[in-house]
Amino acid sequence: MKKKEFKAESKKLLNMMINSIYTNKEIFLRELISNSSDALDKLYYLSSANGELKVLKDDLKIRLELDKENRTIKVIDNGIGMTKEELENNLGTIAKSGTELFKEENSDSKNLEIIGQFGVGFYSSFMIAKKVEVLSRSINSDDAYLWVSDGIDGYTIEESSKDSNGTEITLYLKDNTDDVNYDDYLESYTIERIVKKYSDYIKYPIEMDIETEREDEKTKKKESHIETEKLNSMIPIWKKKKSDVTDEEYNNFYADKFYDYEHPLKVVSSSVEGLTSYNALLFIPSHAPYNYYTKEYEKGLMLYSRGVMIMDKCADLLPDYFSFVKGIVDSEDISLNISRETMQEDKQIKLIAKNLETKIKRELEGMLKDERENYEKFYEAFGEQLKYGIYSSFGMNKELLQDLLLFYSSSEEKLVTLDEYVSRMGDEKTIYYASGETIDKIKLLPSVEDALSRGKEVLFFTNYLDEFVIKTMGGYKEKNFMNVQDSNFDLSSDDEKKELKKKNASAKDLFNSMKEILGDNVKEIRFTNRLKNHPVCLITEGEVSLEMEKVLNAMPNNENVKANKILEINENHPISKKLEELYENKEIEEIKKYTKILYNQARLIEGLTIENPTEITNLICDMMSK
Repeated sequence: MKKKEFKAESKKLLNMMINSIYTNKEIFLRELISNSSDALDKLYYLSSANGELKVLKDDLKIRLELDKENRTIKVIDNGIGMTKEELENNLGTIAKSGTELFKEENSDSKNLEIIGQFGVGFYSSFMIAKKVEVLSRSINSDDAYLWVSDGIDGYTIEESSKDSNGTEITLYLKDNTDDVNYDDYLESYTIERIVKKYSDYIKYPIEMDIETEREDEKTKKKESHIETEKLNSMIPIWKKKKSDVTDEEYNNFYADKFYDYEHPLKVVSSSVEGLTSYNALLFIPSHAPYNYYTKEYEKGLMLYSRGVMIMDKCADLLPDYFSFVKGIVDSEDISLNISRETMQEDKQIKLIAKNLETKIKRELEGMLKDERENYEKFYEAFGEQLKYGIYSSFGMNKELLQDLLLFYSSSEEKLVTLDEYVSRMGDEKTIYYASGETIDKIKLLPSVEDALSRGKEVLFFTNYLDEFVIKTMGGYKEKNFMNVQDSNFDLSSDDEKKELKKKNASAKDLFNSMKEILGDNVKEIRFTNRLKNHPVCLITEGEVSLEMEKVLNAMPNNENVKANKILEINENHPISKKLEELYENKEIEEIKKYTKILYNQARLIEGLTIENPTEITNLICDMMSK
């Protein structure tokens, strides 16, 4: 029998189809099942359009057969089948789509949900097969034909026999190599996994014989039995009405698809029709994956087109700040690349992503308003990501995300939103905050004690991003942010300020002497009236706070950032009088000791390290022994 050459422009094209276009070998089964589904769709369409052709949809199916002895895989359907000419045109010409031709020839079939577009999916078979046989009989003919090819060398077509319409594809597996064990595809569990992953929602049953063990009731011995099992679910859960799906079904689906041992906090179902139509089923998890805040974490939604899984994680459908969302998007309108493994850059994807962003934000706002406990659980896991969304965009996403943020309030003693804080401010123009490692440690800060004693509500920032975020925001609803540990924070009266200014002026020489001892460690030393019982504190001047200094210097690219520190000494504490007496008596060495101790005490209060703890402890012991 004479072998025919492929009608492509060159053999190189087929070689590219097999080795370059598809990156994942198991895709072959998805493509063949999709082709079978199209063949069933075409037959059912013709039956609906032709009164003489009687086809029951329940009779249409796809069958898979594994033969370990002969190392073959068969994909069988009872669909429309192909004539000799169609076999030659559709399989002998690479990149010629029989599905597209069917649409052209049947003008009323434009809305038929058939999958094929490019006419290349069939050739993915050669990624795992050294020879492919296609036995087919058209619904319009009593004759059957066998198409055979071993790849780029061409193909043969000969007359054959087949009892009924449809197509039977037989793949003869390649020999195993050190890199690939092709025998894996002969295992039923491998085929089940691939079908479940890519073709679970093909609308026709995909059946395969599975060997199972059952205990004989009489002998009580386990015996092997062959049972025909349906491998696919057929109807996607996201295409069902939400009222028809139970919470348990959603939870089971979520656990099965996303391997999470906890139920999701929120299920979001969405069906959109318009310029771009799609169904989406989204889940907001109850906890962060172990690698969520690492570079290894991959965001993305599962992308389906006409019930066929295209991408496991389509990153373009989610912004980074909503990367915690899991779920599925199914759309017939997206433009796929030739391998159907990835999508093309197009406006449909961008439109879907924008709609999903709006939907997710609305759902989070609803949780915040109506399910506060659940929202706080969500925020504990993913609040940092929302903050990063504001910080990393230089504030561009501020309006989108700022009302989703929560901070601990000194007056409410719980997490509050910025809007809730502002609602209690009255004519106040400033939102006060303080930063530290924990809430308890922040409460003990001298500057915080002063603010609270003056009736101010203070937000406690305990996350390393908090202060960077609000500085990026700049303000909130025409209110300014103020760090109570900043040099500009001063709630004293005008008279108190004048009195303090005089006292600092009279102690100028003392402070100059102390400044010489501390050098560049502080920008200034002065008396303050902001402290109650505390003798000393550190505050900062400028954009970098003490907590920001800690965060920046803890990063791998440590640039030794230093905040402009001011050492403040309580004017009403006995220590202030002691320092003045020492200076009047010219006891310079004692002033040196006191200065070092006070400065390092202030560092300890703020959670900063001491450069020479041995020296400081010796100085304290010397003074205690006098």
